[in-house]
Amino acid sequence: MPTNLLGDPAPTLLPDHLDAPARTALADGEDARAVAARFPAASAAWAALARTALDDGDPVAAYAFARTGYHRGLDALRKAGWRGQGPVPASHLPNQGFLRSVWALADAAAAIGEDDETARCHRLLDGSDPAWRNALTNAL
Repeated sequence: MPTNLLGDPAPTLLPDHLDAPARTALADGEDARAVAARFPAASAAWAALARTALDDGDPVAAYAFARTGYHRGLDALRKAGWRGQGPVPASHLPNQGFLRSVWALADAAAAIGEDDETARCHRLLDGSDPAWRNALTNAL
């Protein structure tokens, strides 16, 4: 078996300035729509909107909100040096908005029968951090 002499990619750790104000506003009980409007680059706000839409039985809206959070998170990851693979640890709080968006996207995709998207999201989550579900569930 060949050995990768370059090693695995280093974990990508997002800076906190993107999601921190949104996380604070959400924790203070502000409406997720207002938070997303004030902090549109914050994946955490879009993930919260997506989860609320899922809880309210609106998987189509959840899919749209989650996809927005996913894309905002991808933009941030790329700026942080991520090249489409490698660890994105769920234990790092600033990464959680992106990972929650992907998780909500997987759930929304499953709810509308988009099985390929569901599988892609789970592969991304598992490739980012095999312990993602435990880390994100315990952080709620």
